[in-house]
Amino acid sequence: MSGGRVGGPEGPLAALAADAYVYGYPLVFDLSMVDAFARKGLGTLAPTPFNRFAHAEGLASPASRFVSADNDILCSIAQLDLSDGPLVLQLPDTEGAYYVVQFTDAWSNNFAYLGRRATGTREGSWLIVPPGWAGATPGSVRGVIEAPTTIVSAVGRIACDGGDDVERVRALQARFTLTSLTSPGPGRAGLPTADPEVPQELGFFEQLRVWMADFPPSLPDQSYQERFQPLGLLEEGVSPYQDASPELAKALAEGLAAGRERVEAAAGTGARGGRPPGAWEMDPHLFDYNLDHFGIGTVDAPEWRLADREASYLTRAVAARTALWGTHGYEAVRAHTFHDTDGERLTGERSYTLRFDVPPPVGAFWSLTMYDIPDYYLVENPAGRYAIGDRTPGLVYGSDGSLTLRLQRERPEDPAHAANWLPTPTGFFRPMMRLYTPDSSVLDGGYVLPGIRAADGRTPPPGSP
Repeated sequence: MSGGRVGGPEGPLAALAADAYVYGYPLVFDLSMVDAFARKGLGTLAPTPFNRFAHAEGLASPASRFVSADNDILCSIAQLDLSDGPLVLQLPDTEGAYYVVQFTDAWSNNFAYLGRRATGTREGSWLIVPPGWAGATPGSVRGVIEAPTTIVSAVGRIACDGGDDVERVRALQARFTLTSLTSPGPGRAGLPTADPEVPQELGFFEQLRVWMADFPPSLPDQSYQERFQPLGLLEEGVSPYQDASPELAKALAEGLAAGRERVEAAAGTGARGGRPPGAWEMDPHLFDYNLDHFGIGTVDAPEWRLADREASYLTRAVAARTALWGTHGYEAVRAHTFHDTDGERLTGERSYTLRFDVPPPVGAFWSLTMYDIPDYYLVENPAGRYAIGDRTPGLVYGSDGSLTLRLQRERPEDPAHAANWLPTPTGFFRPMMRLYTPDSSVLDGGYVLPGIRAADGRTPPPGSP
C-alpha cells in the first residue's frame, strides 16, 4: 500500500501534521471505540464495563442495523484494563467447534490469538499481563499473553450453524470468564480525556497527544513519533493547543484534512483498480502492520510483516478505518465485489450464478453473505436467509462435485436452484465471502474465487457503469 500523498498540504509543518494524522488515527479511533463500547455499547452488544464480556445473544439479522454484520458467528467482546495487574481468562472446551479470541492493543495491533487454529479447542485458562510485568505465573494456566498496552480489546467469535445452534453457542459464551490474578484495584474510571479548553477543530491532535502519552507504542514507533515534537504532540501537562499560534492551528487543520484524504484514498472503497471485471477484492495482508509484538497464536514470519515500517502506518490506518478488530489473513479472510464478470454493477433487477468448480479450500468454513448498498446491512427477505455456505443444510452439488449458488431476488422455481439460493435486495448489492482458516492457496493466490455471472441475459438497467 503506497504512502503517497493525495493533494498534499502546503508547508512542512502541515505535511508533518498529515503524517501525524495517518500515524495516530488507529490509536484515536480504536480507543474511541473502546470508550463507546463501555458507555454506549456496540451494535447489539450492551454497554459493558472493563474486564467483562458482552455477548451477542443471537445471530445477526437485518434488524441489527450493523455494517457488514457477520451471520456466521456469535461475537463476544471484552475491553481489558490491565492497569491494576494481570487477568486470568478461562475458556471452555468447544469440542472441536471453531472459535477464536483475538487480542488487539490500543494501537490496533493484533498481538495474540487463542482458538481452534492457534491453540486447539480444549478447556483452559490464560494469563494476560500488562507491559513490563515480572510476577510469578500460576502453574494452572496454559500460557501467558503479554499485552503491549494496558488497554486491550479481546474479540471472541464462535461459529454458529444457524438458529438451532444458538443455544449451544450461548452455553459456551457463559463460560468465558475474566478474573483478576490478585486482589482487584479500583481500575480505570474511564480513558484519559482531552483538555476541554482545546478548540474542537484541534480535538483530534489533543486526543492523540493525551493517548500517546498514556499508551506508548513500541520503541521503534516511539523513535518515529519523536519527529512530531514541532506539532506539540509530545508535550506533557497543559495542552499546547489551548492557545495555539495561528501558524500551528492552520498547519494542523491542513494536515488533518490532507491526512484524512490520504487514508480515504488508500482505502479505495469499491475501486476495481487493475483487476479483471468481477474480480473479488481481498487483502489477506491488511493486518500485517504489526511488526513488534508476536504473542501466542500469531505467525512471526517475513511474509506476515510489512517490510517498510513507515509505509505500515498507512496500512494500519486503512485497516482501522475499514475493518477495525479484523484478523490476520491466516485466521480469516474476507472478499467482496460490486460487479459481475461483465463489469456491470450487481443489482437485484437481475439474476446471477456463482459456480465453484472446487469449493473454497478452508480449514474451518466458508460463507457468502448478502449486503445492501450503501449501508451494507443484511438483506431482509421472506426466506430469512442472509448467508449461504458449506454449513448450509440441503445444498445441491453437481455430479462433478461443483456447487452453483443462485443470487436473485425471487425464489427460484427449480427445487435444486432454490436449495442453493441467496436472496438479493431490489437495488444494488455487495456480497461478501468469508473464509475461516483459509488454505495457503487462498493466501498466495493459487486459488482464485470465481466471478459472479449474470444468468438472465437481459440488458443491465440504467445506472450500471
